[in-house]
This record gives sequence, C-alpha cells and structure tokens, in this order.
Amino acid sequence: MKIQIVGGGGRAHTTAWALGRRCSDLTGMACLPGNAGIGMEKLQNEELVTCVPLAATDINGQLAFAKAYKPDLTICSEDDPLALGIVDLFQANGLRIWGPTRKAAKFEWSKIWAWKFMTKYGIPTPEAQDCYSGNEALVAAKRFDWKCAVKVDGLAFGKGVLVCHTESEVIHAVYRIFEKNEFGEAGKAVLVQKLVEGKEVSFHFLCSGKTAVVFQSSKDHKKGLDGNLGDNTGGMGTISPSPDVEPEAYASFGDKIMRKWLKGCEEEGIDFRGILYPGVMLTNEGPMVLEFNARLGDPEAQVYLTRLKTSLLTLIEGSLNGEEFRPRDLIWSPDLSVCVMMSAPGYPGKYDKGKIITGLEEVAKLPNRKVFHSGTTLQNGQVVTNGGRVLGVTAWANTLERARALAYEAVHELKFEGGQYFRRDIGGLPLWE
Repeated sequence: MKIQIVGGGGRAHTTAWALGRRCSDLTGMACLPGNAGIGMEKLQNEELVTCVPLAATDINGQLAFAKAYKPDLTICSEDDPLALGIVDLFQANGLRIWGPTRKAAKFEWSKIWAWKFMTKYGIPTPEAQDCYSGNEALVAAKRFDWKCAVKVDGLAFGKGVLVCHTESEVIHAVYRIFEKNEFGEAGKAVLVQKLVEGKEVSFHFLCSGKTAVVFQSSKDHKKGLDGNLGDNTGGMGTISPSPDVEPEAYASFGDKIMRKWLKGCEEEGIDFRGILYPGVMLTNEGPMVLEFNARLGDPEAQVYLTRLKTSLLTLIEGSLNGEEFRPRDLIWSPDLSVCVMMSAPGYPGKYDKGKIITGLEEVAKLPNRKVFHSGTTLQNGQVVTNGGRVLGVTAWANTLERARALAYEAVHELKFEGGQYFRRDIGGLPLWE
C-alpha cells in the first residue's frame, strides 16, 4: 500500500510518523512538500518517506503527482488545499483522498459562515457581528465595550485573531486588517466577537459523514509569550489530556455539540469526512465554541498521535467508508503528552530562515521523546530552519509533571540561532529558565 500526504508542517510529520510505525503493509509514502524531519522517517520495510518540493496549495500539481505515483490513499493535512477544493478535485479524478470537501471545510475557511451556522443550529457561541469595513468593525466593537476578538474571515495561518481590550487596540487591529491589508483576501471581512473569559480546551471529532466520535481532551497555548501574553500564533505548545476539564463533562458537552452540528450538517447537505476541531472556552455561562477548524490541530496532532493506540489508518479508512464510530473505537495510552514548540525569533511576525539546527541526533536517542519538524529543510546536507514554528518537541510520561520535564530537557539539547524562543509554561508554571 502507498500513501501520499499533502502538507509539510508538524501535523504532516506526526501523521507520517504515526502511519509509518504502525502500518506493516505500507510499501511507500510520499509527502508533498514534506520537510527535513519527514524525509528522515522510515516505514517498517525500512524505506524512507519521499519528500517532493511541491506546495500543498498547488492542488493541480498534487493531482498530477498522484496520477503518476498511484497512491492507494491520499491524506490532506493542511487547511489551505482543503479550502481550495483538493478533495473535490481528487474525487472527480477517481482518487481516494481523506479530508472534508470544500463545502464541508467552510467551517474553517469562513469564520462568518461558521458563526452563522452555530447561531442557526443552537450551538453555544459568543455574541458576534460580521463586518465588511473598518467602520462597521469599530461600531460592533464599541457595542462590546471594546472587549472583543477581531477575526479575519478567511485563513491566516492561525494568526488572524486579534484580541482587544481597549479602543486603541481595536483601532490598531482594524488598521492592520483593512488599511494595511496585512491579511490580504482573508481580511476582506471580519467577525467581531465578544470576549468571554474562561479556560480554553481543544475538542477533536473523527467524522464519517453521519456520525462522529470525540477524541480525549487537549489544551493548546495560542499566545506567543509566557503567561498567555503576546500575539496569537498557530500554537506554541499543547498537552493532552487537559487538566481543566473532567472527562465526563468533556464527553457530555462534546455529545451536545455534535448532535446539533450533525443535525445542521444534515439539513445543509454537508457530508463531512475527516477531523472537526472546535476551539471551546469554558466560561461561567457554560462551554462556548469560539470557532471551527476542519483538520487536526497543530500542535494538537503531536500529543494526540503519540497517545493514540488504535491504528490511525484504520480510523481514516472507517471515516472514508462512513462507518458508525463509537468511543471504544479509539484506544488511548494512559500517559500524558506534552509538546513544546521552538520558534524562530520574531514569530508570529517576520523571521529569518536558514539557521542550522543541532542536537537532533542526541535527542532522537532519548526515551519517551520525539521531535516533530514544523518548519525545516535540508541545506547542504544540514537541517536548517524554514518557518516560524520550527520544532515540536514532544514527550510522554505517566504524570504531567514528568512529561513536562522530559520535554523541556529535550528542548535544552536543541540549538539554533534564536532557538531559545519558546514558551516555558506549557502545561503549568514556567519550568525551565
């Protein structure tokens, strides 16, 4: 069996690793574009994963490669190609591909549409207003006493949410979006959402059309700096399970979300096959869905797939085939998992690339740890930085404290210029100075 993976970040690396170590019948795997870490992964037959430098957003190029490579299955791990309709394109050409269609992926690529869907079908979500100009956004923000999240409607690599608490912050956010055009087409419209206080938790559901089953809990750390300060990022680290929610309460709310969501999908004619990832805030008024994603989170994938004992390929095939999932279909390790992202200085803003990374071979020998590459490439035979988020240093143990200690020990061994840019409080108080 051969598999093609569309993507090149930490989520794609984790997916390739999880499939390669558990699927004995895999004879080949190609990842487009891949990265330096993915290219070092081996299948059980000792074959290396092939990386092809083709952008995930080049969906016609991805199709052309698939026609030549003839994979038995393609897995799309990225949001942009899903929004462009890569699943529809592959299916129209008779190729098996896992991920939501463009219509189904609209839950992620239009925050305004997703908010209207939640409002229509009674899914609890904070009060909000869709806006199509800077002036409209200012009026909406004033109604919320300036305490709001200004969210660009389209995809923005996890950085399109600007959290504001004052009038001046809202004015600056509106300037960045509508005047400076910092987010391009994604910022042609915004959703101004009332801020709600609480603890954030990441829900993930494996969907097979008419049914869905919830993963165990995880907690992402979106802000760039310790203490949840700084700008929003694509994620600076995560833990699973989350200590902020009881498993029973988590499962109960997940069931309530999905019953309403599935009913809405049925009425809207949406056949969703893939991963649905709602970000949820646990507020005094009850859990509220902040937004939806239509694929595995990153870095949530790193903590989920290091804990998942069920074959990932079996779950993907079940999703594609429309099987009726039950909670017992997903078997999890009792270990807790922690992922700490090491990022380039300047991220989530401008950053340099091409910095040599050292310590990878040493960390690879450490037990209960795995380094997943998010933004790396090979340059003159050396692994160098090639993105804002560079490495997802992941560890697992029987307690959260031990897993955190193992992760930060590994971080300490890895070096690249500016490589000390990471949060020191993933999963708790700052652990390592």
